[in-house]
Amino acid sequence: MSDKLWGGRFEKSTDEMINEFQASINFDKRMYREDIEGSMAHAKMLAAQGIITDDDAKKICAGLSDILKQIDADEFKFSVELEDIHMNIEAALTAAIGVAGGRLHTARSRNDQVALDTHLYMRRQVREVQRLILDLQMELIKAADKNRDVIFPGYTHLQRAQPILFAHHLLAYFCMLQRDWARFEGVHDRADIMPLGAGALAGTTFDIDREFVAHELNFSAIYSNSLDAVSDRDYLLEFLSAASIAMVHLSRLSEEIILWCSREFSFVELDDAHCTGSSMMPQKKNPDVPELVRGKTGRVIGHLMALLTTVKALPLAYNKDLQEDKEGVFDALDTLKFSLAVCAQIIAGMKVRRDNMRRAVEEDFSNATDLADYLVKKALPFRQAHEVSGKLVHRCIERGIYLKDLTLEEFKEFSPLFGADIHEAIKPETCVAARNSQGGTSYQQVNLQIIAAKDWIKAHGNDD
Repeated sequence: MSDKLWGGRFEKSTDEMINEFQASINFDKRMYREDIEGSMAHAKMLAAQGIITDDDAKKICAGLSDILKQIDADEFKFSVELEDIHMNIEAALTAAIGVAGGRLHTARSRNDQVALDTHLYMRRQVREVQRLILDLQMELIKAADKNRDVIFPGYTHLQRAQPILFAHHLLAYFCMLQRDWARFEGVHDRADIMPLGAGALAGTTFDIDREFVAHELNFSAIYSNSLDAVSDRDYLLEFLSAASIAMVHLSRLSEEIILWCSREFSFVELDDAHCTGSSMMPQKKNPDVPELVRGKTGRVIGHLMALLTTVKALPLAYNKDLQEDKEGVFDALDTLKFSLAVCAQIIAGMKVRRDNMRRAVEEDFSNATDLADYLVKKALPFRQAHEVSGKLVHRCIERGIYLKDLTLEEFKEFSPLFGADIHEAIKPETCVAARNSQGGTSYQQVNLQIIAAKDWIKAHGNDD
């Protein structure tokens, strides 16, 4: 005879290797709090509906509270033979309180139970992710505020393009993280649907009250179809998608930090606490942390691909394949949370080398567009102005100088429209200040962006 809680129709015990293969307790035990919370709500509902006695419900809830304390104190022994977090807790409960423990599973299946646990867990964890996003955004705002007058070379194709404010560049990542925060809000909305009461797939013959359980667990909605309730993993796919996009944003930020702190750029210096050295080369200060964030991004994207592949051809309703949802989700969650936290530390400890940034925008041709715009404002068509500017750049390259080094007479060789104000017009400060269109890099616009960013943070729960 099988010794499993589900083993009534089996004559043999499960093979030990099969036990190991199908057990999920080594990773789903992190949902113990959610499993106990859901079971307490279920027991209270069963009692309220007269399906079990009030006395049994009280014993169940007291026993579950004791088990919660044991797990919190690391005094609970998890068993692979009991497969998962649900069976481990139920077996311990029955051993502790007797027959009443065996009544807890009335009117539910592990199918809707695991769905409930995962919904509760994801709903809670998404809020933690959003808090970490806000923390990183706060560090970006602080860095932008502190360096709001620092001029920095903006790039396209990794070639210097136009001078911008460094604060403007940092705030671009703030905006990316705003969208990430909103995406996770959507994940929370989809996780905030209560599946318990769906049974294995078709509901239950007992007169349960799903609204009671939803109210106990603060769910905003209830699944309207029992098949959908036990087989839906959309919210986990959405989480992995949102996590992948967020990690891509962190990877892009990490890549730029890695470039900026290289000798070739020397735009920033990372705090010693956030770098490592070389076992062979004593001069090295390696940006290992952003490199790891960049590297771990592929891992999170891989988990999204894995779960999409797992569910792409599954028939309704529950299939054991769905057990494969958790390891990837848990790892992606841990990776994302860690990456958000360390990126916030990196930004907080980063030293901006403003002199090097200034030198970079003075020793390039990123003011060539402003040169063309100068002529356009004097009625020369843009295409002609673009050509004049390009020819002037070519002249400078031939002579090994920059546009600022040309005399007024040399400018006039290419167009009589140039006046004595041309040198002022192509200064980095002038170029930046002139880009005052909404959302642009001017001092005024960046100040407005910083104010708006602070207001957004305050409205979304982090006004430290």
